[in-house]
Amino acid sequence: MDRHVNSSSRRPGRPPSQKARRAIVLAARKLIEERGPTGVTMEGAAALAGVGKPTVYRHFADRHELAMAALMQMATPEGGMTQPGAPLQELKRQLLAMAALFESPTGRFVTSVLASGHGETEMSKAFRSHFIEQRREQSRKLLLESKQAGAIRRDANVELALDQLYGPILYRLLIGHSPVNRELVGKLLGQLLEGIGCR
Repeated sequence: MDRHVNSSSRRPGRPPSQKARRAIVLAARKLIEERGPTGVTMEGAAALAGVGKPTVYRHFADRHELAMAALMQMATPEGGMTQPGAPLQELKRQLLAMAALFESPTGRFVTSVLASGHGETEMSKAFRSHFIEQRREQSRKLLLESKQAGAIRRDANVELALDQLYGPILYRLLIGHSPVNRELVGKLLGQLLEGIGCR
């Protein structure tokens, strides 16, 4: 009988778990807004989210991972619709917006965490998959639209072009030897279009 109660209560437990995760991330965002990224603690997030500390640890390994999850959510812009007939301008706009983020205090914190030896943690993997890969996918669509519109060469290798754009950005974020800024992405995009653009 106990087994039946436990198994039946586990199944509907998954949605509340995701609800708890969202509440925890929202709590971490509030802590960042009030105290900055270094003010995020597991205890503080648990208290604000109205959950127990073990629940926070069930979703995040430590406060750095929690802070990164909140920062990624804060850094994800809403919208970003492609301008009809101008996919390359939209690509430039997206890249410059990403660079502006990394020039901000929030972005500099993200960069410092990524470059401080956390390269293979779940936190940095999540950053790559949820932040960089999302933007790479957006750029892929814009480059394919540019091909169809005749703005870049029909024989352009889009996947290689994406590597040329995002490879240096990710390398700088992980190694931390040079900043990711608007000057960098402007040069990367300009150099790329010199090779694949229609003349």
